[in-house]
Amino acid sequence: MINYSDFEKVDIRVGTVIEAKLNKKSINPSLYLLIDFGKKIGQKKTSAQLTKYYLPNELLGKQVAAVINFPPKQIGKMISEVLVLGFPDDDDNPVLVMPTMKISNGGKLF
Repeated sequence: MINYSDFEKVDIRVGTVIEAKLNKKSINPSLYLLIDFGKKIGQKKTSAQLTKYYLPNELLGKQVAAVINFPPKQIGKMISEVLVLGFPDDDDNPVLVMPTMKISNGGKLF
C-alpha cells in the first residue's frame, strides 16, 4: 500500500500529439511522438512501442496521458522526456490512455 502523498508525486498530464512518425532509430518497432502539454509545460518528445494499434497519422491531434516528471531516459538513439500511459491488451500490447472529451493541454490527473 502507498500513501496518497506518494501518488501525488507522479505528475500525470494530458497533452495533444502534434507530431508522430515511425522511430527508425529504435531496435523494437516504435513511434516517435511530440506532445504539446500547453504553455506552462511545453512540448515533450517520447518513443513508445505503439505500432500494433496505432499509425502515426491517426495519432495526430489525439490527446494522451503521460507522466511528465520522470527523468529523461535514453531509448535507442533518442532521449525520451515523458512516459505515455497505456494498458496491456491480452497479448501485452499497449492501448493508450486517452480522455473521451477534449481537455486543456497540461491538465493534471487527480
